[in-house]
Amino acid sequence: MTRIAVLGAGKIGEALLAGLLGAGRQPEDLTFTERHPERAADLTARLGVQSADVTTAAAKAEVVVVAVKPQDIAPVLAELNAAVRPGTLVVSLCAGLPTALFEGGLPAGTPVVRVMPNTPMLVGEAMSAVSAGSHASEEHLATVEEMLGAVGRVVRVPESQQDAVTALSGSGPAYFFFLVEAMIDAGILLGLPRAVVADLIVQSAFGAARMLRESDDHPVLLREAVTSPAGTTIAAIRELERHGVRAALIDAIEAARDRSVELGRSAEPR
Repeated sequence: MTRIAVLGAGKIGEALLAGLLGAGRQPEDLTFTERHPERAADLTARLGVQSADVTTAAAKAEVVVVAVKPQDIAPVLAELNAAVRPGTLVVSLCAGLPTALFEGGLPAGTPVVRVMPNTPMLVGEAMSAVSAGSHASEEHLATVEEMLGAVGRVVRVPESQQDAVTALSGSGPAYFFFLVEAMIDAGILLGLPRAVVADLIVQSAFGAARMLRESDDHPVLLREAVTSPAGTTIAAIRELERHGVRAALIDAIEAARDRSVELGRSAEPR
C-alpha cells in the first residue's frame, strides 16, 4: 500500500485523511504534519494516524500531499527539498501555486500534480480538479484521482485553467453559503422562525443540487420549470436581474480568479 504523508492537517488535510481511512487505507500507511501539538494529539486520538515533522513524514512517503496555506510554502519547500526521495509524487492542494514553483524548489525531475479541492471534502462531496506538472505521468494522475476519489469527484484540467477552477469550485461553496445566508435573512424578515427558515432553505438547496446532478436538463430549463407566467418566481427573478445579481456574481468570480493568479505570482522566488 502506498504510504501517504499529508503536510498540513487543517480542515482539508484532516478531511483527506479521514476519507482515505474510510476508503480502506490503514493508519500505518498515513502520516501528517501539524504545527500545533494539541491538535496533532487530537487527530491521532481520533484517527489513529501518527504525526511527524516534515522531514520525517516526507522521507518515508511515496506520495506527499502539501496542504499548507500558500503564504507558508517557502519553508515547507526548503524542508522537502532535502527530504523527498527520487520518484516521490508531490501533490499540491495550495490555491494559486503553479507546479513550476514546486518543481523549481524540489530535486530535479520530481513529479508534481496540482489539485484544487473544495471544502465539501469534509462531507465526502469534494469537487477536485487535477493538473499534471511537467514530470507527472498518466500513472501519477491516476494515483491522485484514486486518492481524491475517496472524498468526492475528480476532473482533469490543463494547468492553465486552474485559476478559473479555483474561482469557480474552490471558492464556489462560499457563494452558495452566502446565498443561503441571504435567503434565511429574508425568511426572518417575512416573519418565519429562524429554525423553520433554515430547514426550508437548506432542504431546497439540497434538492436543487440533486436535480442539477441527476437531470440532463440545462439549469435554464430547470429554472424555467419553476417560473410560471405572472407568478411569484418571475417576480423574484425580475428583482434579481434589476439589482444586477448575475453581473455581480460574474464579477466576483473574475475577482477570485485574479486573486488566485496573484497568489501564484507572489509565491515566486524573488
